[in-house]
Amino acid sequence: MINESHEILNSMLVDWYLWAKSYQHVGGINSSPMFRQCKNGRQWDTLDEIMDSDLENSRLEALDHIIMEMKDVYRTSIQIQARNLYTGKSVWTSIRLPKDMEERANILFMARMELIGKLRDAGIL
Repeated sequence: MINESHEILNSMLVDWYLWAKSYQHVGGINSSPMFRQCKNGRQWDTLDEIMDSDLENSRLEALDHIIMEMKDVYRTSIQIQARNLYTGKSVWTSIRLPKDMEERANILFMARMELIGKLRDAGIL
């Protein structure tokens, strides 16, 4: 059960990384406030595709909110792991995390356990 939760979390972190990576702030001098919340048309999508897309977007927004509410060091370790999972390599790190590999691994473990608990409480996992 624990391994299954970790595999699901890994998949969710990759999805979340892609979702967060594609976010683009529209504000600025050249954008009208009236059009900042506009989305692409979905007239060619089926109702099932629209519902699936909205459900996935809601799930990723909830995950994003939970991650952003975590302690700084936990949030950073989760963000770095999401990037490493996405690329398939364990090369990314952060100066905000300790240099000691064992301490970093312990922080990541604690962050993942906290995240799994909060996702279960929210009914996402």
